[in-house]
Amino acid sequence: MKRIFSLVFALIVLSGAFCAFALSPPQVSAQSAILIDAKDGFVLSEKNADERLSMASTTKIMTALCALELCAVSDVVRVPAEAVGVEGSSAYLYADEQILVRDLIYALLLQSANDAALALAIHASGSVEAFVEEMNAKALALGLADTRFQNPHGLPDDGHYSTARDLASLMRAALENGFFVSVIATRTHKTDPIDPGADVHYFRNHNRLLNSYPDCIGGKTGFTRAAGRCLVSASERGGARLICVTLNAPDDWNDHVELFEYGFSQYSEQTLIEKGSIELSIPVVGGVQSTVCVTNPEPLVCLVREGTQTTVQYELPHFAYAPITGLDQSQNGANSVYSLPMRAGRALICANGALIAQTDLYYQTTVEEEIPPTFWERILQFFGWKKSESKNY
Repeated sequence: MKRIFSLVFALIVLSGAFCAFALSPPQVSAQSAILIDAKDGFVLSEKNADERLSMASTTKIMTALCALELCAVSDVVRVPAEAVGVEGSSAYLYADEQILVRDLIYALLLQSANDAALALAIHASGSVEAFVEEMNAKALALGLADTRFQNPHGLPDDGHYSTARDLASLMRAALENGFFVSVIATRTHKTDPIDPGADVHYFRNHNRLLNSYPDCIGGKTGFTRAAGRCLVSASERGGARLICVTLNAPDDWNDHVELFEYGFSQYSEQTLIEKGSIELSIPVVGGVQSTVCVTNPEPLVCLVREGTQTTVQYELPHFAYAPITGLDQSQNGANSVYSLPMRAGRALICANGALIAQTDLYYQTTVEEEIPPTFWERILQFFGWKKSESKNY
């Protein structure tokens, strides 16, 4: 069982440290835009961020998130006739084709395939209508008060809308899913046919930022005549992760690059925890000593936003069982796999209730197991003998 306790401290970065590097907020082409810190949701820049607008295929972020929660990626989907031939971007699926949920997610997020969206919706919930109910329920659970879905693909539909702020929150939730993150970072994908002789599908990511902006880790594009150019993207630099959303943005690629550069300029590399600065004591059960010290063998360094206030939480066991292999083993030259230092827990750095960084904690010293006295040793101890006085009796 772990125990978690926290220490609150303020990390204040002097404004002068940013004067030479901090940029001014850019003027963007988007009708609506927002830039947030993906870790704690802090808003770095916004423009009409609460204006309800059509969001085109950025809708598919929610489609993917719901599908991944309702289905296993290994599920086999038999493509329904209803999903075939839908207008707009397509994976060119055909009726009764068998394809994995995994491959449909790639088609959805890379190719922005509308037929894949319908196939996933029907497989996950039995009908498009039932799946859309799941999408709206998820939006409600995430607190997306200005979002309403009418379909899983984002084609124009009365009452289908969102805001830049809500889409940023949606993307923040989606980035918690490891498979989603790996998909949006993929440039091309080839399907593995289930049926012998079946067609192989090739999908190409429409997100140009993956090739043009080195810090980009993925995103989702969208376009309809009604919505204009829409883009949700995420970038990471030095441990800082940002999310950018633009709606109806004629120059969306440049908007995102400029917003990301502005955002990252508001961060500075800081040593949050010095090497070895943590010293905590944990009770030991069954050891030759009653306690052992826990420490951090490495410093914790990452990009931190100006003025960030953080808390440190230590996730540690209530007690440790001997034998314990400590950091002193490697410091003494021991390099056997059996003498690797044991991890005790983690130090968690949080801001606004969200985890922004962490570092592992290790036992500082080795604690050997206390060997229970034998029957004869217990008799001798009764007469006052101490084991430490002699090795022979």
